[in-house]
Amino acid sequence: MTTPNSALRATRMGLLMSQDDFARALREAGRRAGEPNDASKRLVQRWEAGTSVSPRPAYARALETVTGLPIETLGFIPAVPQARVSDDGRGGLDLGDSSTGTGTTRGTPTAQPVPRGNYSGVWLSRYEYVSSSRGRQVFTGLHYVVILQHAGRLTIRSLPGSSDSPLTMDLTVDGNVVTGTWVEQTAEDGHYRGARYHGAIQLLAEPTGRRLTGKWVGFGTEMDVNTGPWDLIFQDASTNKATLDAYNHRP
Repeated sequence: MTTPNSALRATRMGLLMSQDDFARALREAGRRAGEPNDASKRLVQRWEAGTSVSPRPAYARALETVTGLPIETLGFIPAVPQARVSDDGRGGLDLGDSSTGTGTTRGTPTAQPVPRGNYSGVWLSRYEYVSSSRGRQVFTGLHYVVILQHAGRLTIRSLPGSSDSPLTMDLTVDGNVVTGTWVEQTAEDGHYRGARYHGAIQLLAEPTGRRLTGKWVGFGTEMDVNTGPWDLIFQDASTNKATLDAYNHRP
């Protein structure tokens, strides 16, 4: 059985790209880098369906260029040759070419936390932080984000028009407890001059499943560890392009 690559799909949708648009951007990135590739809508579909799990190096570099994220964060397995037992009845070892997504083996599945509900959709992300460089004023960060859920994993990407500071989160659901990490790349022309911040987060789901409330922890500009409240508030269960376009603005 294959596992859909929800991380890649969430990233593409967060960029407001169709599969055709995404393939076109990959070809253009390869051309600019002097590594032409033949990315197509069909290839993107195979990646997102999980039938191809390790893109060739040229495709991996194009993916990282287009998304700004490392290949592992995009839900892929690094492309390295792996040995597997041949299933042709001869009992020998066969070196599969993981760069084409064939010949790879999957380890024994580990138990996944059972999610309480389905959180896929558009949500409003709201957190508060104290700015030590601005007289310890309290500021609020707002983003519209897309959540895609697969089993007990949530991948979250902000819509590009909702903020100048892209936000990503990778979370795990265990009952009504949601735990994981966050990354925010601040705006180049903003107060923090393009600094990249990251940390951990833990949230509790309200009984309705339409609000996640908790706290974040992360480092500050003075290299201290800070914390503050963080809420995710449900907006719409749809993740189609029309819905994403409707929310692609500042909250």
